[in-house]
Amino acid sequence: MTPLISAERLAAIARWSHDLPEAERERARRGIVEKNYAAGSYICHLGDRFDVWTGVIDGIVKLSTSSDSGKLISFAGLPAGAWFGEGTVLKSEPRRYDLVALRETRLALMDAATFFWLFENSVAFNRFLVRQLNERLGQFIGLVETDRLLDAPARIARALAFLFNPELHPAVGLHLAITQEEIGLLSGLSRQATNKALKMLEEAQVLRVDRAGISIRAWGELNAYPMRGNR
Repeated sequence: MTPLISAERLAAIARWSHDLPEAERERARRGIVEKNYAAGSYICHLGDRFDVWTGVIDGIVKLSTSSDSGKLISFAGLPAGAWFGEGTVLKSEPRRYDLVALRETRLALMDAATFFWLFENSVAFNRFLVRQLNERLGQFIGLVETDRLLDAPARIARALAFLFNPELHPAVGLHLAITQEEIGLLSGLSRQATNKALKMLEEAQVLRVDRAGISIRAWGELNAYPMRGNR
């Protein structure tokens, strides 16, 4: 891990900190360190204690688990700019999912004591948490539909919609550097099925695939595709 971060570093990696008064930003800064993870490595396993609120500085993190039958279930991909794990920290419980670094990834780790101080003292921090939890709830409700009802293109669209979500991941914008292999891992699809589904989404003018990743015209179009594509 690196030493505690600077005020300038906090501002660069945590947009939520911009709304905090100076004293609260200083408290947040002193509670965060950074750590690197190699591509394919586990950040934590289902059942582990990982008592930190976590931000993705660089890379992509996959949240997943396995069913009793051995089926791999991917919950979400988290790109640079995402902060997650507040529910686990608030409930002080073991993780209910695996966290895997899909590529070389750098994380910001806020200790539980700092998180709870902000939770108990900062109005701006709590407003951020409420917005984030509300947005994430809607996304995860959609995951139930995705796993049970949707075809491959719609599953890809749903996974990408989570990554491009402007409320949860404002730093992403309209372009994301991501490989087709990574998209397949997030969607639970083979590379061949992923390639075919992406071509269908391109034909539907929902997104554009290039060597640098995925581009979209508007998040709303991408987010609406799963229902539009399965009527």
